Amino acid sequence: MFNSASNYADSVDIAMLIIVGISVVLLLGITVAMIYFVFRYNRKRHPVAEQIHGNILMEVIWIVVPTILVMVMFWYGYEGYQKLRADVDDAYEVKVFAYMWGWNFEYPNGKKTDTLYLPLSKKTKLILTSRDVNHSFYVPAFRLKEDVIGGREHYMILKPKTTGSYDVACAEYCGLNHSMMYTKLHVLEDFAFDKWVNMTDDGNTSPELVPTAEEPVNEK
Repeated sequence: MFNSASNYADSVDIAMLIIVGISVVLLLGITVAMIYFVFRYNRKRHPVAEQIHGNILMEVIWIVVPTILVMVMFWYGYEGYQKLRADVDDAYEVKVFAYMWGWNFEYPNGKKTDTLYLPLSKKTKLILTSRDVNHSFYVPAFRLKEDVIGGREHYMILKPKTTGSYDVACAEYCGLNHSMMYTKLHVLEDFAFDKWVNMTDDGNTSPELVPTAEEPVNEK
């Protein structure tokens, strides 16, 4: 399977494989039918064209079969997404603020960063809002994307299955430096995350962990 950072990403990959598989079968079937008709009804065999009247059975099949295929593809995608969106109980909450052209993250204890850190064994609810124009929070490794709108709060649920560092991008064109609106998501073991999130600004804290109250954070 494809590289992924969550079980939800695996379900997205499966849904995509099903859609691609159905599309390939349809492509091959239509191509074979076209080639057959080219030879079966060419001008040499049928110099005089004949009117072909409707066939009720074929018309019913042509409607029912595509409808079933579309519903199967829809169900695989919807079922996984609905479970993820409904699973918000006991989630660790992190506030996400988008701005042109970067990200700020605020943790329950007040810590602020421009890089996102998450614990491995907890599900995290990201509460998303924008300080200016529309943005979109996109984590390719998790197969998740959510619009970030000014004046509104949207949310996203992340449930990592392995530690590591993953790209975070803006997937909504938001101005001149949209293509540079990247940051990192670091998934840590629980003990490492607890140690990191509870560090203070005296001692071993990295400068990136001490942002100003309201101004966008720029990591040095």
